[in-house]
Amino acid sequence: MNAAERKVVLVTRRTRLDELISRHHTLAQARFYIEHLGADFADYLAENAAYTQALHTTVQCLERWGRYQLLDRGFLPNFVFAPDDIVVALGQDGLVANTLKYLNGQPLIGLNPEPARWDGVLLPFQPADLAALLGDVARRKRPLRAVTMAEARLSDGQVLRAVNDLFIGPRTHSSALYDIEWQGRRETQSSSGLIVATGLGASAWLRSIVTGSLGVAQALRPDAPATDYQPDPWDSPRLTFAVREPFPSRSSRAELVFGHVPTGQPLRLRSRMPEQGVIFSDGMEADHLRFTAGMEAVIGVCDRQGQLVV
Repeated sequence: MNAAERKVVLVTRRTRLDELISRHHTLAQARFYIEHLGADFADYLAENAAYTQALHTTVQCLERWGRYQLLDRGFLPNFVFAPDDIVVALGQDGLVANTLKYLNGQPLIGLNPEPARWDGVLLPFQPADLAALLGDVARRKRPLRAVTMAEARLSDGQVLRAVNDLFIGPRTHSSALYDIEWQGRRETQSSSGLIVATGLGASAWLRSIVTGSLGVAQALRPDAPATDYQPDPWDSPRLTFAVREPFPSRSSRAELVFGHVPTGQPLRLRSRMPEQGVIFSDGMEADHLRFTAGMEAVIGVCDRQGQLVV
């Protein structure tokens, strides 16, 4: 296919104001709700205005480009991307991560709609940059950064991928009950669930878990040397898991609480949770898999990598 004929899929998200109006039906009702709580409604308006302007600029560029399609993030799980699509995500880092896990080698451009508001680790570009980017990306002349993904495969055949991390545990604030098997060792655990992170996710939720654990350990043993935590690179061929609040008892142990999962050496979990067990990825609780008693999850490095335009 000619480079200029490649289709661009623009993935968008609803703003906080959009969500409020959807919930309260009118702008006036949304304003009353926020101001009644003592919050600043002007900030919601400012964020929405900035995103609307960024979307307008982006769409204008795509109209000059040619073939394009708008896609709300809510339709990502059921959307089929063509192999030669160019994908653009306009939103926060979470939108880029949520989009990337549904791709299979297609290049993804992250656009920051409001740099003054969002740090944008995965958003190196702004809407005004898109026109200069598309030609190079279409002709495969723009560098790409590989991102390792995690994958959970259930015994019933379901599969869930993650760009940042997978959470395995209960939907509520109850105990996660499961058997864990790692590098030939096995034990039964009761905990608040566990996180399995990629190199990219190792600087997010996993980092907070490790930081808290190291802080507790340092407080208990102030004379012990401090440990410096270093996240893996984004394209690391291994995952890292950490168990949250493991509880040792007569029927559960707490020894396999942290470790690495190299390619080809998966982590295996078997649920002992009658009802509330779930697996979700990248913080998207609504897009979860049921992980109830008897089900096995095999968690390892995904055989595909995300490709971020840099």
